[in-house]
Amino acid sequence: MKVKKLEREKRLDAIVDHNLNTKYDIQEVEMMIQVALLCTQASPEGRPAMSEVVRMLEGEGLAERWEEWQHIEVTRRQEYERLQGRFDFGEDSVYHQVPIELSGGR
Repeated sequence: MKVKKLEREKRLDAIVDHNLNTKYDIQEVEMMIQVALLCTQASPEGRPAMSEVVRMLEGEGLAERWEEWQHIEVTRRQEYERLQGRFDFGEDSVYHQVPIELSGGR
Protein backbone atom coordinates (compact mmCIF):
# COMPACT_ATOMS: atom_id res chain seq x y z
CA MET A 1 0.00 0.00 0.00
CA LYS A 2 2.85 2.37 0.80
CA VAL A 3 4.46 1.90 -2.62
CA LYS A 4 1.14 2.65 -4.32
CA LYS A 5 0.86 5.89 -2.36
CA LEU A 6 4.44 6.91 -3.13
CA GLU A 7 3.89 6.13 -6.82
CA ARG A 8 0.70 8.23 -6.89
CA GLU A 9 2.59 11.10 -5.23
CA LYS A 10 5.47 10.66 -7.73
CA ARG A 11 7.90 10.19 -4.81
CA LEU A 12 9.77 7.36 -6.50
CA ASP A 13 13.06 8.38 -4.91
CA ALA A 14 11.63 7.22 -1.56
CA ILE A 15 11.32 3.70 -2.98
CA VAL A 16 14.81 3.42 -4.48
CA ASP A 17 17.66 1.96 -2.41
CA HIS A 18 19.37 4.93 -0.77
CA ASN A 19 22.78 3.32 -1.36
CA LEU A 20 22.34 4.12 -5.06
CA ASN A 21 22.33 7.84 -4.22
CA THR A 22 21.20 9.38 -7.50
CA LYS A 23 22.89 6.82 -9.76
CA TYR A 24 19.74 5.49 -11.40
CA ASP A 25 17.45 6.31 -14.30
CA ILE A 26 14.15 7.59 -12.88
CA GLN A 27 12.25 6.41 -15.97
CA GLU A 28 13.54 2.87 -15.42
CA VAL A 29 12.56 3.10 -11.75
CA GLU A 30 9.05 4.20 -12.72
CA MET A 31 8.74 1.35 -15.21
CA MET A 32 9.96 -1.24 -12.67
CA ILE A 33 7.55 0.03 -10.00
CA GLN A 34 4.63 -0.05 -12.42
CA VAL A 35 5.45 -3.62 -13.48
CA ALA A 36 5.91 -4.65 -9.84
CA LEU A 37 2.53 -3.19 -8.87
CA LEU A 38 0.86 -4.97 -11.77
CA CYS A 39 2.51 -8.25 -10.69
CA THR A 40 1.46 -7.95 -7.05
CA GLN A 41 -2.26 -7.39 -7.47
CA ALA A 42 -4.45 -9.21 -4.96
CA SER A 43 -6.32 -11.07 -7.69
CA PRO A 44 -4.18 -13.57 -9.63
CA GLU A 45 -6.42 -13.05 -12.67
CA GLY A 46 -5.33 -9.41 -12.87
CA ARG A 47 -1.61 -10.19 -12.80
CA PRO A 48 0.30 -10.32 -16.08
CA ALA A 49 1.80 -13.56 -17.37
CA MET A 50 5.60 -13.72 -17.31
CA SER A 51 5.69 -13.42 -21.09
CA GLU A 52 3.73 -10.17 -20.79
CA VAL A 53 6.09 -8.96 -18.04
CA VAL A 54 9.04 -9.56 -20.36
CA ARG A 55 7.33 -7.58 -23.14
CA MET A 56 6.54 -4.73 -20.74
CA LEU A 57 10.16 -4.60 -19.57
CA GLU A 58 11.18 -4.45 -23.23
CA GLY A 59 8.90 -1.44 -23.67
CA GLU A 60 5.82 -3.05 -25.22
CA GLY A 61 2.33 -2.66 -23.76
CA LEU A 62 3.14 -1.24 -20.34
CA ALA A 63 1.47 2.13 -20.95
CA GLU A 64 -1.84 0.53 -21.94
CA ARG A 65 -1.80 -2.01 -19.12
CA TRP A 66 -0.81 0.66 -16.58
CA GLU A 67 -3.61 3.00 -17.67
CA GLU A 68 -6.14 0.18 -17.37
CA TRP A 69 -4.83 -0.76 -13.90
CA GLN A 70 -4.95 2.85 -12.69
CA HIS A 71 -8.60 3.14 -13.75
CA ILE A 72 -9.45 -0.05 -11.85
CA GLU A 73 -7.42 1.09 -8.84
CA VAL A 74 -9.18 4.49 -8.67
CA THR A 75 -12.57 2.78 -8.83
CA ARG A 76 -11.53 0.27 -6.15
CA ARG A 77 -10.21 3.03 -3.88
CA GLN A 78 -13.41 5.07 -4.26
CA GLU A 79 -15.55 2.02 -3.46
CA TYR A 80 -13.42 1.26 -0.40
CA GLU A 81 -13.77 4.83 0.87
CA ARG A 82 -17.52 4.79 0.23
CA LEU A 83 -17.98 1.53 2.13
CA GLN A 84 -15.68 2.61 4.92
CA GLY A 85 -17.93 5.61 5.58
CA ARG A 86 -20.98 3.35 5.91
CA PHE A 87 -19.57 1.45 8.87
CA ASP A 88 -19.08 3.25 12.13
CA PHE A 89 -17.69 0.73 14.57
CA GLY A 90 -18.96 1.35 18.08
CA GLU A 91 -17.06 0.79 21.29
CA ASP A 92 -18.45 -2.74 21.62
CA SER A 93 -17.22 -3.73 18.16
CA VAL A 94 -14.66 -6.52 17.88
CA TYR A 95 -12.40 -3.95 16.24
CA HIS A 96 -12.05 -2.24 19.61
CA GLN A 97 -11.59 -5.33 21.82
CA VAL A 98 -8.30 -6.54 23.19
CA PRO A 99 -7.42 -10.11 22.10
CA ILE A 100 -8.11 -11.64 25.53
CA GLU A 101 -11.70 -10.38 25.38
CA LEU A 102 -12.19 -12.04 22.03
CA SER A 103 -10.87 -15.44 23.08
CA GLY A 104 -12.84 -15.80 26.31
CA GLY A 105 -15.35 -18.59 27.07
CA ARG A 106 -18.03 -19.37 24.57
